[in-house]
Amino acid sequence: MNGMITADLNSINLLEGWFGNDPATRMKSGFPLYKSTGTKELSVVYFEIEPGNSLGTHTDSAEEIILILDGTAEAILDNETGSLGKGQLALIPAMVPHNIRNIGSETLKVVGFFSSPNVVSTFAEPLMPLNEKVVGTPPIESELPLTWNEIFRKIVG
Repeated sequence: MNGMITADLNSINLLEGWFGNDPATRMKSGFPLYKSTGTKELSVVYFEIEPGNSLGTHTDSAEEIILILDGTAEAILDNETGSLGKGQLALIPAMVPHNIRNIGSETLKVVGFFSSPNVVSTFAEPLMPLNEKVVGTPPIESELPLTWNEIFRKIVG
């Protein structure tokens, strides 16, 4: 693909995820850009977290830069904690345990930019409804018997 690749964060399908043993670990996320959409060197995740909830402690296989679009976040990187607000960025090195928690009163909206077109995330607990600790960018549709949209519909009903 040689043309411009675009994505609309207002219309992407977000998959809800949570830890079964922790009701405060709950978010919605989706990958608007990754290898299957035509990227060669990066991927982009978009996620939302409601007040009081968190993303869940995990590691990512690629370096990530997060950008806060709306809300106030507490970013926990290994043993370091800091707060981030609208328009602020943070670098998260590959394979370092981290978590993002919404410490504000509005929905936290975040874009993450990864340095790889495919990302593998390993969570501290199984991420529901997939019941898997290891998740990542959606599979490349040509490598699956089902398309990603068919899998998404099966998961969310």
